[in-house]
Amino acid sequence: QVQLVESGGGLMQPGGSLRLSCAASGRIASINNMGWYRQAPGVQRDLVASITWGGGTNYADSVKGRFTISWDNAKNTLYLQMNSLKPDDTAVYYCYLDTVLGHYWGQGTQVTVSS
Repeated sequence: QVQLVESGGGLMQPGGSLRLSCAASGRIASINNMGWYRQAPGVQRDLVASITWGGGTNYADSVKGRFTISWDNAKNTLYLQMNSLKPDDTAVYYCYLDTVLGHYWGQGTQVTVSS
């Protein structure tokens, strides 16, 4: 079993930055890819960014140039650096890990962008 614990969410003014972290523990084996989704009230959960074990990245058009996804193998931690935040970025952010043993989700962390 794999546990994912997110942190780093909160309230930020437009134009500000936040860094989300997703610490993975447990039986982490043969990661295929990992990433972040977000879900605003009344809206489906959408992919924000993903990264493969080989380092290939993919971003939603709405966050390209502003968000950066990365993985620290020594710490088993996934990051999402979010810059130039906009009110439309307000959502609950969920990390995920896709391995040969299963697909795992974090509990979610709230990000609110408001003045």
